[in-house]
This record gives sequence, C-alpha cells and structure tokens, in this order.
Amino acid sequence: MSREPLVLVVDDEPLNVLVLQGLLKAEGFLVIAANNGETARELAVARQPDVILLDIMMPEESGFQTCGLLKLHPATLDIPIIFVSALTDVENKVKGLELGAVDYIGKPFEKAEVLARVRLHVKLARARKALVAEQAAKLQELADAQRAMLVRPEDVPQARFAVCYLPALEAGGDFYDVLPVKEGTCCYFVADICGHDLGSSFVTSSLKALLHQNSGPLFSPEETLKTMNSVLATVLFGGRFLTAQSLHVDRLRNRAVLVNAGHPAPVHLPRGGAPVLLEAQGDILGVFASVFLEPLQCAVAPGDRFLLYTDGLLERFRPPRRTLAAGQAALLESLARHAAAPLEECAWAVARDLGVPQHAAEDDTVLLLVEV
Repeated sequence: MSREPLVLVVDDEPLNVLVLQGLLKAEGFLVIAANNGETARELAVARQPDVILLDIMMPEESGFQTCGLLKLHPATLDIPIIFVSALTDVENKVKGLELGAVDYIGKPFEKAEVLARVRLHVKLARARKALVAEQAAKLQELADAQRAMLVRPEDVPQARFAVCYLPALEAGGDFYDVLPVKEGTCCYFVADICGHDLGSSFVTSSLKALLHQNSGPLFSPEETLKTMNSVLATVLFGGRFLTAQSLHVDRLRNRAVLVNAGHPAPVHLPRGGAPVLLEAQGDILGVFASVFLEPLQCAVAPGDRFLLYTDGLLERFRPPRRTLAAGQAALLESLARHAAAPLEECAWAVARDLGVPQHAAEDDTVLLLVEV
C-alpha cells in the first residue's frame, strides 16, 4: 500500500479543521474534512480514510454518536478513530474508547502529539491489513490440499469430547477442530462451508491452519472469528461462505463463551437439568469484509455438556422431510433421554435418534459433544 495516508478530519469549528489540515498536509498526508457527523460518515464510506480525527461536541450528532454509527457499518468498522476533544476527563475518554476509538487527544492539542498518534495508528492499521493479506496468500496455497486431519478425542484428552463425523462425500465440507488455548481452557470449533461438492471440502483443509494461527491467549473467541473472516473474505469466491461457531470452555473458572457466526444454535445440557438452545447472534463468514459477532457467556459446572453440530444433523430435504425447528425439538428430546449415558455413547445415541447414519449421503454431519 504505497499511496499517501488519507486522514478524515471531523470538526464543526472551521479554525480547528484548517489547523489540522495544514499540519497534516505539510507532513505529506492527504486530508478530507467534514463539519458534521452525517457528512463524515458518508465520506468515510466513500473514501475509506486510513484514520479519522473526530471531535465530540458537534451539533445534531455528537462525535460519540458518529463513532458508534461508524462502528456499526461494515465499510467503516475497521477504520481507526482518534477523538480530538476539549472533554479530557477520564469518563469521556473511557466512553470514547469503549465505543471503539483507538486513541484520544485533548484540546488544545500539541502538533507533535497529533502527528505521532496519527502515524502510529496508520502504521498499525496497515500492518494489520498486510497480515491479513499474507495469511490470505498462505490460505490460498493450502486450498489445493485435501482437508486437514481431524482431531480425535485421544489427541486432546483434557478437552473431554466425543464426535460423530459423517461426510456426504469422501472429503466433506463440514469441519470441526478442538484445541487448547490456555491452561484449563479449550476451544471447540464447528463450521459448515456452503456447498456440498469437493470444492467445499478443499476449503476445510485450510481452516485448521487459519484457526490455529489466530487462537491462543492473545485472542478472544470473537477476535479469532473476525480475523478468520478477514482472510476468508479475500479468498472465497463463487458465492461460497461458511457458518461457524466457537465455544471456549474454561474449566478453571467454570465459564463458557460462545461466538456464533450464522450457525444453528448449540445446546447446553446442565448436569441434572434440561437441555437449552444457546442463541447467539452473528454474521456468516467469508462474505463481508467486517462482521458483527455477539459473544454469549454462561456459567458452567463439572458434568455439564455442550453439543455443537452442523445442520446435516437436523434438516432433511428428502422424504420424510424435517425442518431445522423440528430437528432442534427432536435434538433436545434425544439429549434429555440420553443425558446419563457416557459421553461417546450419548453422542452416537443422539445421532441414531436423529437418523444420521441412514441419511449421511444427503448432507455432511458433525456432532461434537463436550463435557465440562
């Protein structure tokens, strides 16, 4: 990326805009300006600046409101925002950062500080884009290989899981993985690539590497899926996309975090309780440059179970047909009936109840049962 950095300055005071424009242009930056939030948002979508300098106290739409709306728009979600404001108390600084801004400069500002912070955040943003591009290139190279070897329960004994994996083709388009991310915490990942041909199965060979590259103590479950989406959006074509879900179970702190990207809701089966669907909102992966994901947290206890699956477990398109809703009802009933069975026995009993072995050729199926 060799073009001069583009900065969007947003302030309703013309003098502030002129000062910032002069300062930045003298240092080789391109500058565009807006005197209100609505115009700023339109310019941000159209011009894609490297960074936005945003005032807070503006008429009609405050800088806080503008920032919130920019972070909700897929085209502007990842643009770094630096607040430049006379409101320098801690409360307003924290509010700005919580809304998604990357930095905060107080007025009256020092020219050297403005330049240093703008340069820093342009470098960071460009480095992230370069990293995404590099990972996308590596993923493209891997896409010609067969799908990665799937993990077995004995490979990660501390993860305590059982799995039923039945591909419709010799190499399936559904994918799962299980990996430790830090002491006492394991990640359980399930994905369904759109399409049921060998082209979809080739994508699965790359997901494992991509998941492992972006998992660990430095990444939250939400950050992992968002980074994976950034890469996938550059390499998936022809209408391909995937739904996915990532469940992190922290056995030391007795909590679980679910991030769901357009995937059927998993099930939480508390020990001695009734199974419930865990509804978490999120966009599909591989279509949009940026996605919305809403993590869902819940308390867990030893003996609790979670069931992650792909829609091949539930839906039937050939007679006798079955909708997703009807399949979920049957799933909850089956889980309640086999709750006391050992982990692997329970998993296969649920698969049989849902008719998986008889319908395996109709759709890929993953059933991943986890015990806390």
